[in-house]
Amino acid sequence: MKNIFLFTVLMVSTTIFSQKAKITQGDWKDLKGISTYNLVFEYTDLQIPKYDSEEAFLEDKMNKRDDKEEGTGEEFKKNWFADRENRYEPKFIESFNKRFDDNEVKVGKNIDAEYTMKIHTTMLYPGYNVGVMRQNAKLEATLYVYKTETPNNILFSVDYTKVEGYGAMGNDYNSGYRISEGYAKLAKELAKTIQKKAK
Repeated sequence: MKNIFLFTVLMVSTTIFSQKAKITQGDWKDLKGISTYNLVFEYTDLQIPKYDSEEAFLEDKMNKRDDKEEGTGEEFKKNWFADRENRYEPKFIESFNKRFDDNEVKVGKNIDAEYTMKIHTTMLYPGYNVGVMRQNAKLEATLYVYKTETPNNILFSVDYTKVEGYGAMGNDYNSGYRISEGYAKLAKELAKTIQKKAK
């Protein structure tokens, strides 16, 4: 019972102190009247804490897995990239769209829309869960909004930091799942802010 209480306090504290947004161009009001966004996800120049590059991170994780069981390193690398399209992006879209009951604002990939929203993930920390110890996944991203036909003319941009992802009651042993929950929280925060300030 004590452990459940401590975990609940930890999760509430994490929610309170995460998901900070800093506008770098424009204003939330610039998004007023936009009902549909074509989504573009970008992962270039991705930073991984404690590693010089994403390549160094992958090499380290692959070597450690292959030392235990040959071939599991390549499987980890395959899933690391596949999770973007299979987990993170669908989770973001689902989480954002369900905040708007009447579809007054919606997002989707490869759709015909006057405006595009690009989500450039700049930092990913997969976290870990080994039963007795765990760390939430963390991500940072810059969101850009522009007219689809003029991508160099940025209408609005905002930096999100301290976005954390975790499963209910700590049941999140897969890094892809933990990270996808971070994208869900990013989308939730974005949708809530648009509802409140883009009017």
